[in-house]
Amino acid sequence: MPQHPFPPLYDSNSKVLILGSFPSVKSREQMFFYGHPQNRFWKVVSAVMCAETPVSVEQKKSFLLSNRIALWDIIAYCDITGSSDSSIKNVVANDLTEILENADIKQIFVNGKTAEKYYNKYIRDTIGREAICLPSTSPANAGWSVQRLVEAWEIIKKSLE
Repeated sequence: MPQHPFPPLYDSNSKVLILGSFPSVKSREQMFFYGHPQNRFWKVVSAVMCAETPVSVEQKKSFLLSNRIALWDIIAYCDITGSSDSSIKNVVANDLTEILENADIKQIFVNGKTAEKYYNKYIRDTIGREAICLPSTSPANAGWSVQRLVEAWEIIKKSLE
């Protein structure tokens, strides 16, 4: 059963928490979030924040922290085939307490329906907070263009004001 291989990214200034489901094979290899080149997360979030798209892991960390965005995944352990969300079984959820106790998170967002499903099943009632579901930045969500995703994800800016 694979374990989530890297820690959450946040600091005491973080105001928004974005949760994915579980890192892809590429993300696990890179030891950082949204590592697959076809995933549109970095393009979308940087467009929302009117910034250049970060490339290196260090640039990505700096970009998120400077924009008060925390990033983590819902699942700590699971059985998964490759990177396929539909194959996820035997879920053990991450504990969000560390982030919520050390950052003033105003809003929690989930990246896609799979993340929403596992958030609602394993985390929502434990912490007593709803999450807003954003359309997935995964290439599997091909019906959404980058522009449409950017428009939907604009809501994170309002939580940062």
